[in-house]
Amino acid sequence: MAELADRFERLTVSVVHDVMRGIGIEGAVLPPTIRPLLPERRLAGLAFTVDGHRVSNTDRHTTLLAWSRLLSKVPPGCVLVCQPNDDELALMGELSAEALRLKGVRGYIVDGGCRDVDGLLAIGFQVFCRFFTPSDITGRWLPNTSGHPITIGDVTIQTGDIIFGDRDGVIVVPGDRAEEIVNEAETVTATESAMRRAIKGGMDPEAAYLKFGKF
Repeated sequence: MAELADRFERLTVSVVHDVMRGIGIEGAVLPPTIRPLLPERRLAGLAFTVDGHRVSNTDRHTTLLAWSRLLSKVPPGCVLVCQPNDDELALMGELSAEALRLKGVRGYIVDGGCRDVDGLLAIGFQVFCRFFTPSDITGRWLPNTSGHPITIGDVTIQTGDIIFGDRDGVIVVPGDRAEEIVNEAETVTATESAMRRAIKGGMDPEAAYLKFGKF
């Protein structure tokens, strides 16, 4: 699986998206408000999903113990994908990211916020999120389940899908078709590279399209 993730990371999200559309897979793009903390770095890996909810009158220990237990469950080589069902709190910070990084987790995607941005940048842990805030989860948020389907925007993500993001956005690749899709995307990338060389060499755009079938 690590080798497959590495192959995706050598591609671009836009190329993989186009390949998926070409074989009839639509509705795989997460909302464009989810942006990378490290725009220059691609992130791909097996999705490990979690969702959660806001709480009140819950003590510090209960929330932090639940969060630490969640981090302990995330398998190495995965991308943790979170639907917090919250628009105010940070669902990732420096210490949590460091713990995940040291476990071999490839990165984190959340339909919500994160904090400790300078620390996250310093350790180079890739996070895709919607906003930054200093407000943390202590006494305010608990996970529901992990490893079960979640929905972000209009996209359902299951543990076992491949999640792939770059500065263009994030897409969800069905796990049972990932090998087929990455093979085709590698072929398309090679064709586009040849077309790019032709365009830079002065080939007319229409002639390039008719020769390569891409643009």
